[in-house]
Amino acid sequence: MSITGVSSSSSLVVQSLVDMRNRLSELQRQLGTGTKSDSYAGVGLDRGLAVGMRAQLSALTGYEDTIQTVTSRIDLAQTVLSGIYDEGRNVRSATRLSEFSIESGGQTSDQKLARTSLDTMLGLLNTQFGDRYLFSGRATDQSAVDSSAHILDGDGARAGLRQIIDERNQADLGTGTGRLMIPVPPPASTVVSVAEDVAGSPFGFKLAGVTSNLTNATVTGPAGAPPAVGIDFAGGNPNPGEAIKFTLRLPDGSTEDLTLTARVSPTPGASEFAIGATPADTAANLQAAITSQVGKLARTSLAAASAIAAADNFFNTDAANPPQRVAGPPFASATALTAGTPANTVSWYTGEAGTDPARATATARVDQSIVVPYGLRANEEALRRTVQQVAVFAAMTFTTTDPDAADRYQALTQRVGSGLDGQPGTQKIADITSDLASAHTTLDKAKDRHMQTKSTLQDMLQHIEGVSQEEVATQILALNTRLQASLQTTAKLYQTSLANYL
Repeated sequence: MSITGVSSSSSLVVQSLVDMRNRLSELQRQLGTGTKSDSYAGVGLDRGLAVGMRAQLSALTGYEDTIQTVTSRIDLAQTVLSGIYDEGRNVRSATRLSEFSIESGGQTSDQKLARTSLDTMLGLLNTQFGDRYLFSGRATDQSAVDSSAHILDGDGARAGLRQIIDERNQADLGTGTGRLMIPVPPPASTVVSVAEDVAGSPFGFKLAGVTSNLTNATVTGPAGAPPAVGIDFAGGNPNPGEAIKFTLRLPDGSTEDLTLTARVSPTPGASEFAIGATPADTAANLQAAITSQVGKLARTSLAAASAIAAADNFFNTDAANPPQRVAGPPFASATALTAGTPANTVSWYTGEAGTDPARATATARVDQSIVVPYGLRANEEALRRTVQQVAVFAAMTFTTTDPDAADRYQALTQRVGSGLDGQPGTQKIADITSDLASAHTTLDKAKDRHMQTKSTLQDMLQHIEGVSQEEVATQILALNTRLQASLQTTAKLYQTSLANYL
């Protein structure tokens, strides 16, 4: 161990002591901070590598913050989707077991349950994460959907679903035969005709087909514009038990078969017609039976299908397709739909209504080369269809004095339940959940990679910028001993005089 004492260059002695003290201070700083230097200048030749690693670590931290935020949004969105699915499932189950028992307000208890479910679903679709609406597409500062009160009953001059259903019902039923023309045959005529009222009209029954095994009867059509079916008994009367079946297409795309069987009876049943004394009498009886049964079908199945079609006109909208309304009044004779406007029709979806995929409305960069899409719109097919079916069930009302109310209610519940099941090839809520699950998996994998990369980078930075605590402690101990010895020796030498020396 060397000891610095007094020499002719006392300033050098002092400077040496100062240098040792500075070195001791630096070692103490290294021991306290664990780093070689408090600036990159003290790192040495690896300072450029260290700067690059610090930048990479900063980027990884930013990615991790993004991943944490997006993961929380996706978790909340999946909870919302699960809640909407559960509400739709509850209503679907209710429609399958529902009994027609009218309570206050002209609705069954299951319809009131549907209204509660509608309120719940709309509330879920307006879920926010912080100040961001999750189901509004790019319009994150706007609520996704309107209130159930506005959607069902309108808002001032703007029509709601109930008004749209009523107008469509008038247009589909027409004068009571679902817009089918079934004129009474002239006296002695053997021909019965059934025709649509206006070619190309979207309303009422459509003649999809006719089949017959009526002996002596000539059946033609449906053909022409508008399509028509003709039944001519010029060849004579049919035999008892023979039948004719009309296949009618309804506004919601469903079909109904109307079958009438020939009987020798003065009081034929509901699905029968009497064979008359002459072919002309038989034609008149068939015309009356068709008119009666078409009217019954119009007040039940057609009315229910009309409500479903009206709900589709109201809900199935986007930026390029506004809600559709009957071009009227008058509505019973209307022949076309017209676009509703923001001034006269409520828009149930109030978020951003773009035509691009919903998932693309929100993206997150979680790596240099990975962008995760996770956007949502409340008007996506699966969500829209669920809200639509529940809303139409909650919107309809019935009266106990209507003899067709129970059959119309049954026709409605069947269609609502089927609509909530969804058709093959259509989007389901599970599909949206699956998209978000895939995004979640991507986020988790990116997070794991970033954690491993950060660990590696931090180890390398520690090697470049860090110090060994044990080594620094040893150096401090040695330097401290040396400094104390030098200071003590130097102090004694500085106190030495000639008298003391002699």
